[in-house]
Amino acid sequence: MIASIHGILEAQHEDHLIVRVGGFGLRVFVPASTRNRFSTPGSEVSLYTHLHVREDGLTLYGFSEEAERDMFELLIGVSGVGPKVALALLSVLDAPTFYRAIAQEDVQLLARAPGVGKKLAGRLVLELKGKVPAVAPGTASAGGIRRSEVLEALVGLGYSPAAAQAAIARLPQDQNLTLEEQITLALRSLAREL
Repeated sequence: MIASIHGILEAQHEDHLIVRVGGFGLRVFVPASTRNRFSTPGSEVSLYTHLHVREDGLTLYGFSEEAERDMFELLIGVSGVGPKVALALLSVLDAPTFYRAIAQEDVQLLARAPGVGKKLAGRLVLELKGKVPAVAPGTASAGGIRRSEVLEALVGLGYSPAAAQAAIARLPQDQNLTLEEQITLALRSLAREL
């Protein structure tokens, strides 16, 4: 299995990146949160990866954080959840927020991802309850909860979940911003793209 790759970003597409690694251009499918972190062709890219093997081909999936890859692998183990649905969930929820949603049986939050209705969200809760890592209050989940609130606000203002998640991914990671500051910065980011 290919656990990670490090190379040069050649191209960025809607659902994948082309990464040059040792003379090969690899197509790596990524969630929106990962895709939006790498935007400049020619820049260095490091991804945690999962090689999905099927009888009709090999597909490489990449993630900017190891926790995202772990969440992806957990999701594709659930009946009825394929890689596309797992990427859709990762594009809308970060790993700590997802784990919290499973622990709290928050079907509404899970159903926000494209392709995930209430029925599938209920199955995720049923199959993954007790299997997800605990997220301690006040740690990484605090940022994840705040990010999910920003997502909810942007979607409530009429932006698509994908556009909202892209704007959230561009927010500064190292600053302790209030909810209002994050929403304001995300709206500015969305306005620049119009």
